[in-house]
Amino acid sequence: MTTSKTGQPNKPAPKKQNPATNQKTPAKAKVESESANGFGVLLANFFRGFGLFIASLWHQFFGVIGKVLKQGYDFVESWLLDGKKSLYGLAMTRIVLGITGFGLLFFNFNTRLYSFGAGAAWNLEAMVPKSDFPKIWIFSLFHDVMLNDSVYTLFYLLLMVLAVLFALGWRFKFILPVYFILWVSFIEANDMLGDQGDNMYRIALIFLFFADPAARISLDWRRRRKYQAKPETAWIVRKWKGEPLFDSQVSSLFHNLALVILTAQVCFVYVSGALYKAGGKPWQNGWAIYSPLMTDRFGTWPALSDLFTFWGPIVVMISWGSIIIQMCFPLMLLTRPTRIVALLAIMSFHVGIAVLMGLPWFSLTMIAIDFIFIRDRTWKSIGNRIGDSFRRSMLRARTKEPDEDDSEANAESEVTQEAGRETEVGTEKPATEEKPKVAVRDAVS
Repeated sequence: MTTSKTGQPNKPAPKKQNPATNQKTPAKAKVESESANGFGVLLANFFRGFGLFIASLWHQFFGVIGKVLKQGYDFVESWLLDGKKSLYGLAMTRIVLGITGFGLLFFNFNTRLYSFGAGAAWNLEAMVPKSDFPKIWIFSLFHDVMLNDSVYTLFYLLLMVLAVLFALGWRFKFILPVYFILWVSFIEANDMLGDQGDNMYRIALIFLFFADPAARISLDWRRRRKYQAKPETAWIVRKWKGEPLFDSQVSSLFHNLALVILTAQVCFVYVSGALYKAGGKPWQNGWAIYSPLMTDRFGTWPALSDLFTFWGPIVVMISWGSIIIQMCFPLMLLTRPTRIVALLAIMSFHVGIAVLMGLPWFSLTMIAIDFIFIRDRTWKSIGNRIGDSFRRSMLRARTKEPDEDDSEANAESEVTQEAGRETEVGTEKPATEEKPKVAVRDAVS
């Protein structure tokens, strides 16, 4: 290091830089700016294309959703408004419900006063009803006449007649309200004798108010096909003759909505029943049906009860099978093959309850409601087969069939006639053989 005259060290002289090295050439700067601009344009194009891609996907997604919603709306609108569904199924529901009501009244006729009338006054239902329905004036008729045997019997017989008219579908729009009021009044007069079948029966009757269960297989259906309304006819007369209350679309809407609600009600009953069973230890362990079948109240056929409970695996299969079929019933209605299996299984389940446990009216009520799930095409096929068989039977009955003595005499006469024919044929043969001889002899002569 060098020192100055003053003795202080000299600072190194700064190196001179070439200005050419610090300053970029215009060509290089232009290339770098163009590359930077190209990368920015590429990045901008990428983001713009990606945004357009996302927008296209979003548009297509909402387009598909909108198309599906539109198709669903069109299907629902067409299904609800274009015509009434399950006409034959609801007609069979009406018929079986009417038979159920008549059967319950008929088989309890001898014990009507003891079960529902003055003989049941010991349970204090006549003074303080346990059900809320007798407290409503419109449903209090049977409760008010409970202690009067003659009047009670009169209304009892009237209800039986209404059940028959209900099943036949005669003036259904007028019979249904009266039958509903009297039925609820009767069945709720003694709350001790009711069961869940009464609740489903009442619920089904309420839904039938909005449907047209007399559109097929009824006297109203027969009358509607013959009746032609005149414009000058009074409104009440036209409705009495069978004219629909509303126009076709409004009537179809109410009918089909009632069908949907009735379907939902049945599915709720089955699923809730399955969930309730699955939560109990007897059903989980598989011996739930054994206990009630061993009691005097529900074991109505001891021999059959022993037949279905003598082997443990059968008890388990029936117990668990009832839970499975009730739980899966709504989903099995979606396709025809599974729907057939579900209906056969659930109806066998109800038939078993009716026979083994002595609950026929509850089972008939549920079977009647399940009939709505059978297609009209199937009901028509069944009706055609029954009609053809009936016509053939009537035609066979009109034709007089021969007795055994007559048939033997006819057989003997036929044998005699055959022998006579053979004799005639045998005597004719020589004549046929002589003819050529005669012809030859004539020719020779």
